[in-house]
Amino acid sequence: MRIRSLLPGLARAEQRVAKVVLEDPAHVARRSITEVALAANTSETTVTRFCKAVGVGGYPQLRIALAADTARTEARTTRNLGGEIGPEDDLAAVIGKVSFADARAVEETADQLDIATLERVIAAVASAGRVDVYGVGASAFVAADLQQKLHRIGRVCFAWSDTHIMLTSAAVLSPGDVAIGVSHTGATTDTVEALRVAREHGASTIAVTNFPRSPITEVADHVLTTAARETTFRSGATASRIAQLTVIDCLFIGVAQRHMDASVNALDATRDAVGSHRLGVRPDGRRRPRETGK
Repeated sequence: MRIRSLLPGLARAEQRVAKVVLEDPAHVARRSITEVALAANTSETTVTRFCKAVGVGGYPQLRIALAADTARTEARTTRNLGGEIGPEDDLAAVIGKVSFADARAVEETADQLDIATLERVIAAVASAGRVDVYGVGASAFVAADLQQKLHRIGRVCFAWSDTHIMLTSAAVLSPGDVAIGVSHTGATTDTVEALRVAREHGASTIAVTNFPRSPITEVADHVLTTAARETTFRSGATASRIAQLTVIDCLFIGVAQRHMDASVNALDATRDAVGSHRLGVRPDGRRRPRETGK
């Protein structure tokens, strides 16, 4: 997961090493540094630089990490449906691959989520006078989900997806406020620019992205990373959205815990407010009994 997330920011020769590793991690764990260098058409020195770039001290440590990661993966699941969906796949295969990718996105995002960083983000949001969330495209739906959740527990939160409104909202933030940018690639110009403006005006800035060295991290005080491998139809932003929502849910629950009594009261009040707009039918299709005595 770490290698995949860092791949876009690696030097070209290091990317070749990364691709060799990602193609068969278990096999690389059993190969010598010379064999890996030959497979990547590069030098042993480059392999060593790659190891340091992904956060391990050297090639022996990389082999140990790959072996351990492979064992964990095999213990978690005996199937590997992959992410590529071809024209020959029937609907059952499509369902299997999509559900597998979504489930892996949730599991791997949870596994690599930095608890200390999440705690700092929760503290910032819980004490913020105002929270603005920025996201465009599929990330806009994730931003709107966080806004709706925080509003339900009485927190002041706005979600923006229009570039001009994002920038104007960022310009009126101040110290004590929080700005959150949601971007799978971390390279969406609109979101990066909005977060930069918010930071310039003193707001605490948070990035939710799949790539920890992407441009958005340069304007973020805190970075929460996802771990999503997309299926063939990347433009649908499928697994990435599920991974982002996992982070958002963890953030929301953490904030709600900080204000437990107020959150519970707010959730009860909002549920009662919309109760009259639901049909008097239970999930099993039978009508609910009428309340009496009121």
